[in-house]
Amino acid sequence: MSSAGPWLQAWERLRRSRGATLGGLLLVAITAACTLLPWWLGLDPVTTEPATRNLPPSALHPFGTDALGRDLLARVLVGGRTSLLIGLAATSSSVLIGVLVGGTAGFYGGRIDEILMRFVDFLYGVPYMFLVILVMLLFSDTARGEPLPVFLALGLVQWLTMARIVRGEVLALRGRDYVLAARALGATDTAILLRHLLPNTIGPIVVYATLTVPGVIILESFLSFLGLGVSLSWGQLVAEGVSVVNPLRSYWWLLFWPAVFLSTTLLALNFLGDGLRDSLDPRAGAGGTDRSKAPD
Repeated sequence: MSSAGPWLQAWERLRRSRGATLGGLLLVAITAACTLLPWWLGLDPVTTEPATRNLPPSALHPFGTDALGRDLLARVLVGGRTSLLIGLAATSSSVLIGVLVGGTAGFYGGRIDEILMRFVDFLYGVPYMFLVILVMLLFSDTARGEPLPVFLALGLVQWLTMARIVRGEVLALRGRDYVLAARALGATDTAILLRHLLPNTIGPIVVYATLTVPGVIILESFLSFLGLGVSLSWGQLVAEGVSVVNPLRSYWWLLFWPAVFLSTTLLALNFLGDGLRDSLDPRAGAGGTDRSKAPD
């Protein structure tokens, strides 16, 4: 069988997964809408029109308007672009740090492994949101509300589980015959790690990264409730919608539309992540051993 055989089999399993297919199509549709529609339709999320404030959905404003008369369709789509970008950027940074730390710890073992894993255990012992808020507070007041501090704060604390996953995979692979053969042929540690070990952990890395994106988006939404999120995102729009919910007058569209887009995106990412997990590691989907559980 060719080296591409296992990947082709994984792709076929993924194609047969209805949940993964539905999740992928929804994710592509939402991403395309948030990326292309604001430019194509010329939507403006910041222009205020006091005369049209708090209008319900209509032909002119399909999602209605907010308290300042801003078009909610434009704000939901542009905010979605920001949320998706933060999710991808923070996940990418967490994957990079986690792979670097976990791969180094698993490959070298011994004292290096002990130091790195005890550092990971220490960070696990600190309340997660405390770390995120602490990192956010290190930035100046003028920088808050921008995407960069948010994705840095989330990415710097999301890598812990990734490090454990990669470490466990590398520990299981470093004694394989092809690794020993490469070492006998004079391959350097860096070459063995980059050419032979990390490529064989790509399955768990991709799966966990896919499932990390919705977690990052949820955390950014929570930061928006605390006033530490970005200036325009789904989380910030949901926070604004919640603030105007009252028993006297309900501007339901301010909460409904960003919540629908946010929840649909999270479901799509989870469906896609579950499908990737079952296709890349069919044992996990068949009730076998879950390889994502790495030893301490």
